[in-house]
Amino acid sequence: MKPLDLQVNGYAGTDFNRDDLTAEALHHACHCLREDGCDAILATFITDDVATLERRMSTLVRLREKDPLAQEVIAGIHIEGPFINPEKGYVGAHPPQCVKPANLEDTKRLLDAAGGLTKIITLAPEHDENFHVTEFLSSNGVTVSAGHCNPSLEQLRAATEHGLSMFTHVGNGCPMLMHRHDNIIHRALALRDRLWLCFIPDGVHIDFFALINYLRSAGLEKTIFVTDAISAARLGPGNYTLAGWDIKIGEDLVARSPDGSHFVGSTVTIPRILSNGQQSLGLTKAELELLLDTNPRKAVGL
Repeated sequence: MKPLDLQVNGYAGTDFNRDDLTAEALHHACHCLREDGCDAILATFITDDVATLERRMSTLVRLREKDPLAQEVIAGIHIEGPFINPEKGYVGAHPPQCVKPANLEDTKRLLDAAGGLTKIITLAPEHDENFHVTEFLSSNGVTVSAGHCNPSLEQLRAATEHGLSMFTHVGNGCPMLMHRHDNIIHRALALRDRLWLCFIPDGVHIDFFALINYLRSAGLEKTIFVTDAISAARLGPGNYTLAGWDIKIGEDLVARSPDGSHFVGSTVTIPRILSNGQQSLGLTKAELELLLDTNPRKAVGL
């Protein structure tokens, strides 16, 4: 098994979303990822102003070009935002003041800064007017994923007709209180035949009993497991950062916002996902290989 993790914000003390990312820190993260059995990742950048995102991605691209291990481990970039839903609950840990509607000008700036490495862009379909950005990205080989969003079922279905093909961390990036039936989780599950559905299987972002229900509904053929790891992954309790957020990791290893109102990424690792998958979700090794290796590579063409 060669896991490809489609959503990694940082690892082992390294935050990809920092302005002062160093060659040493990047190499260390890649070394630790390989040591923990992760073959490759998409380095993930979350919402900020476009100029800051450009600067941070350009730095990672430049450092990666000089490091053979980083070139192997960082298979691409996942840009999560800034074209998401700014409403409380849906925006999650993303700074709402930096959220903006999808537009082609900023999209092209971000793609240029990522140096041809962009594999996924997560956006809110309801904030992509006439799905122009979705169509542009999909026609240029970028996987477009819905996330931190609240489109109607009709909007979500229409977006798939313009190239949307994935849903980022289903069950997260949404409010704690929603309509019991007509909510974004059920809408995503309703389109399981059109969308790759990504889940964070840490038992925190989704209780294992609920995730089992989701997996039964979605089926494993179009399901993907991701870590959504931040710099605290692999390290244990302490104080960490993600794109300027001060994050405290308690004994339960859960990454929470300073006020404790919501999660800020995850500290789960591939070894823990393998353990969770077998012990708490009842998955076989072959099924875990499908969710961590085969399906992610199909979804982004790697």
